[in-house]
Amino acid sequence: MESNDWGALRITLLGGFRLLAGGDQVVVSGGAERLLSFIALCGQSVPRALMAGRLWPDASERRAHASLRSALARLDGVGRRLLDIGATDVRLSPATRVDVDEARALVRRILDRTTPTAERDLSADAVETLSADLLPGWYDDWVIFEAEEWHRLRVHALEALVDDFIAAGRFADAVSAACLAVRAVPLRESAHAALIRAHLAEGNQAEALRDYERCAGLLQAELRIPPSPRLRELVAGLRP
Repeated sequence: MESNDWGALRITLLGGFRLLAGGDQVVVSGGAERLLSFIALCGQSVPRALMAGRLWPDASERRAHASLRSALARLDGVGRRLLDIGATDVRLSPATRVDVDEARALVRRILDRTTPTAERDLSADAVETLSADLLPGWYDDWVIFEAEEWHRLRVHALEALVDDFIAAGRFADAVSAACLAVRAVPLRESAHAALIRAHLAEGNQAEALRDYERCAGLLQAELRIPPSPRLRELVAGLRP
């Protein structure tokens, strides 16, 4: 690949690891996937000592550093071009894009309630981004921490989008975003509240009451608690 193609390099971590060059997927070994994912999630220059300790936590310090040197040496082609490798640290090349960075920027824009959400963020693409888990099926400690943080962020953003869609009169999109939030955290009352608000905005009282009862049943079965007063208020006038 020529250097003028580097701007097309992209690492995606949402929904699973993929390395793309010019829109085409590039296959790398499993070891390289972990290495590239760790650096991509750090988002900055990463000391070699930190990488060795986190990626090979059960190895001795000497063996962990040897494993890191070996992993870096095995990188070739596009994988090699992704990195700026120094004597003491490693970073992604400036031309490499990472989908998680873009997704976090999307979340920040949506959750900034001091300004209206831009039209470009009120989109199916935004909802699709917020529906994806970070590196699903990976159980390294460093992945679990990042995945849980992203999970919380994306659910908050989905709930905020529900109200934005309602304000724009896009009720089907509001219901879709709310359903994703509920699916992500079935016991989260604020997600159910967002779904109920979307149904009520669309004039579907029966759907709103049905979701309230579904939420109440889950809370009782799983936690032995009733719905909060705030949730009950949403459907207070729907029952005879």
